[in-house]
Parts: sequence; structure tokens; C-alpha cells
Amino acid sequence: MQKKLKKLAGRTELYVFLIIVALAILIQAKSGQFFTSNNLVDIASALIVPGIFAVGAFMVLISGGIDVSFPALASLTAYATTKLLLDAGYEGGVWLPVLAALAIGAVLGAFNGLFVGCFNLNAMIITLGASSVFKGFMQGTLQSKQLAVIPTGMKDFGTSALFTATNPVSGLSSRMPVAFLGLVIVVALAWFLLNKTYFGRGIYAIGGNPASAKAAGFNVKRTKFLLYVIVGMISSVAGLIRVCMMQQCHPTNMLGMEMNIIAGVVLGGTAITGGAGTLTGCMLGTLLIVLVENSMILIGVPTTWKQVFTGALIVIGTGVSAMQVIRANKAADKAKIRKEAA
Repeated sequence: MQKKLKKLAGRTELYVFLIIVALAILIQAKSGQFFTSNNLVDIASALIVPGIFAVGAFMVLISGGIDVSFPALASLTAYATTKLLLDAGYEGGVWLPVLAALAIGAVLGAFNGLFVGCFNLNAMIITLGASSVFKGFMQGTLQSKQLAVIPTGMKDFGTSALFTATNPVSGLSSRMPVAFLGLVIVVALAWFLLNKTYFGRGIYAIGGNPASAKAAGFNVKRTKFLLYVIVGMISSVAGLIRVCMMQQCHPTNMLGMEMNIIAGVVLGGTAITGGAGTLTGCMLGTLLIVLVENSMILIGVPTTWKQVFTGALIVIGTGVSAMQVIRANKAADKAKIRKEAA
């Protein structure tokens, strides 16, 4: 029992969870509104798109890379899908838009995977450049502009609700979108992929040490390539859901989300050097960022201070991750010295 408690005390997820609980209690004490049913539904709804994005960012970080192009990829995919279906006069369900978005997302993800995986180029530089390419293609070739109307199937999906929660005091109601199931499915599939498949073990192994992973029999180039294809598909789903929930397609409103998403993932205990991290921590860190962004007004903090708090979390999360890496390296060095002495 003591070993389990000691192990639990060393996990970042525990401290992030305690911070979330403390923040929730503070907001409830100041406003009396946090634990109301409609506010909890609003928070869950606000978590959908960042949560899906976070899963993709988490998988890339685990592999020892980083992807800053996913908001641009999602924007291009969502815009191209919506515009294509509008021009075709499509009036069917949401499944065709989903399949189209997945296909486009896979192709764009393969663009990143080709350079990062096959040519072994720096992931930060490649995805930064890819972000500009995606934005340029969307604005230049597709002549992107706000689409106030979206296909009927996408519109219906965005307005569909699992249930409605009503605050008995204020009378305010909030819908739990059906799109929340999309987040659940993405998280479940990612968990299975990372924890129950050879491919998932390869992602962790590559993030820990690419040379050792190759020596162990993992195809590093192929794994990285497929990883970026999968992340492209995950990002495309997030982009399409964003359009459905907003009931319109704005080509630029997802741009700039990458730093907050990556910060949430790192805040949840994912090592910035790769090879270590859990989906639980990823989602907890993302939830904390969402809480800060969406609940500050409930405790009387002006929205202009939101970026200050979010920025502080980014600095703290990065610092904690760096300290964990330093601590792990020191422990490995001590173990090596003891082994050599023996």
C-alpha cells in the first residue's frame, strides 16, 4: 500500500486533479454556480474540440515530436469539406462529411509524416511550415471566406443533444451535444491504440529513444509516418465538429489554438522530450486549461486577465515537465553509477 501511495504521489495527474478540485471549490464558493447542472454541461461542451485536438497533440509529443500545424490542418479540412458539399448541393446526413474530412485530414497528415517520418526532418520546423502551407492554400487557392450556411446534415448534428440540463434557480438551460460522443470515441480509440497494440508501444519506444526502438525491431520511419496520418484524421474530426457546433464555417477561428492545447497536454504530465505520459493526464491538463478559459468570469476575474492565467499555466506546465526530465536523468545516472560500481 505504501509503495502504491508513493507511486501515486509521484504522478503529475494527481496534482493536476487536485488543482482542478481546488479551482472548482473556489469558483463554487465565489459564485455558487460551478456545480450547477447547466454549468457542468457547458464545461463538458467546451472540452469537446480542445479535448480531441489534445489527443492528437499528445500522441505526437509521446513520439518525441511536436505538431503545431493541427489547427491549420483542421481549418483547411473543415472549410474544404463544407465548401465542397455546399457546392454539390449535398443534403444528406453527417457521415459523408465525416468521411470526407477524414480522407482530407489523412492526406494533409501524410504531408507532415512524409517529411518528419520518412526524411527524418525536425518536427517543429516542418509542422510550422506546413501550417503556413495549409493556411496559404485555404486563403489563396480556395479563396476562403466565412460560410454562414452549412450542409443540413452537419447542421442537424451540431444542434442534436444527448440531454438538456436546466438550472432550477436561474432557469438557464444547456444542451449536452451529441458531438461529446465524438470525444469519447476518439479518447477510447487512442487509449486502445497506445496501450493495446504493437504500433502504440512503438510510439512510446520511439519517444524514449529512436535508436533503441529501431534496435528492438520497430520501424521508426513507418511508425512516425502513420502517426502523423492518424493525427491529421483526429484533427480533421475536431475541425468538422467545431463547424457543426458553431453552425457556420469560419476559416480562421481555430488558428492559434495550438499553444493552449500543447500546454494542457504538457501540464498533464506528458514529457516534452517524449516517451512518457498518459491519456488521463492529457485530458486532465486540457480540462484545467478549459476551466481557466471558461470559468474566470464566474469568480469576478475580467476576461482580459484570461491570457495571463493561461500563460502562467503554460510556464508552470513546461517547467514541471522539464523538472521531471531532469529528475529522471539524474535517477538514470545514479543507477548507472551504482551498476558500474557493482
